[in-house]
Amino acid sequence: QVQPLESGGGSVQAGGSLKLSCTASEMYADFCMAWFRQGPGKEREGVASIGVGDYGQAVYLDSVKGRFTITKDNVKKILYLQMDNLKPEDTAMYTCAVQRRAWTVCAFSAFDDSAYWGQGTQVTVSS
Repeated sequence: QVQPLESGGGSVQAGGSLKLSCTASEMYADFCMAWFRQGPGKEREGVASIGVGDYGQAVYLDSVKGRFTITKDNVKKILYLQMDNLKPEDTAMYTCAVQRRAWTVCAFSAFDDSAYWGQGTQVTVSS
């Protein structure tokens, strides 16, 4: 059973940084992984995903390009989301997702009900 567990959320001022982490109970080097978020009164949206293997690619939500970076450490089995230059509109519950697909590019749409979802970690950015 894959159960993602997130950490690293918190409260920061605009322009600040946070680094989120996600661990999973099973080996996930060959699985698609992603970060999603859901802000107050908004639908859940994909923030960043990372593909599998040496040619695995990252996909980003347009509004976070150049500010957020997704990486993963296959030895430590940790997925990261480095968030810089945070804005108030980044305020949301951030959730890690794991999908059992060995794709080099993992579209956000691939993370459906069959994926494994964590409980989330809250990020609050004040102006």
